Parts: sequence; structure tokens; C-alpha cells
Amino acid sequence: MGWMNRGSSASATTRVRGAAAEDLALAHLQRAGLRLVERNYRTPGRGGGEIDLILRERDGTLVFVEVRARACGTQGGAAASVGAVKQRRIVFAARHYLLRWPALPPCRFDVVAIEGERIEWLRAAFDAG
Repeated sequence: MGWMNRGSSASATTRVRGAAAEDLALAHLQRAGLRLVERNYRTPGRGGGEIDLILRERDGTLVFVEVRARACGTQGGAAASVGAVKQRRIVFAARHYLLRWPALPPCRFDVVAIEGERIEWLRAAFDAG
């Protein structure tokens, strides 16, 4: 029974770290003038996608943000961990999210990479293509 507890506490620790990274990224983006629209948007059902942060630029651009945190920059770092499969899931979730909008705003996919104390904001890190 003890092995189950270790797994769930590791998951909880990962979630806490993820939420803390999202808090840092959100504060960084808000200081740059973006406004939070939604946090942790998930598509319904299994196998969908999740978007960590959805914000709006002053010019109206809707920005879908993936937050990645790593203790250090080894193995390509945080930004490199957003591979093709993850990108497809984020784009899928963004398309689902946009179904509720009567007119499509300009959109962009950004990554905020947090490595130790360093925050790197990669604007237009990938596209929906």
C-alpha cells in the first residue's frame, strides 16, 4: 500500500511545482501588459489537450501559453520539451476553445520556459500549421 502513497505524493508535488511555474509565468506576462483570460483550459473527454494560460495582448491578440519549468537547462531545457505531439494537443485545445468565439481574433502560441531563476518568453514559439 505504501507504494501507492509515494506515487500520489509525487504527482501532487509535480502539480504544486507546475502551478508555481504557471504563477511565475503569469506574473511575468501580466507585467508585460497581457491580461489573463483563462487558466488551465482543458478540452472535454480523454486524449484532448490543455492550455496552461490564455491571455490577451493590448492589440487584442489571443495568446495561448505553454509553461515549462526545469531545474536546469540540461537535455535541451524547458523550451525544447514542447515537442510536436504537445504542440498538436495545444493547437487542438485552442481550436476547441475558439469554437465559442463569434469572430476569430488574431492568435499566437507562446512558450514560457522557466529554468531555475531564469524566465524566457518565446513569442510565436510554434504555429497552428
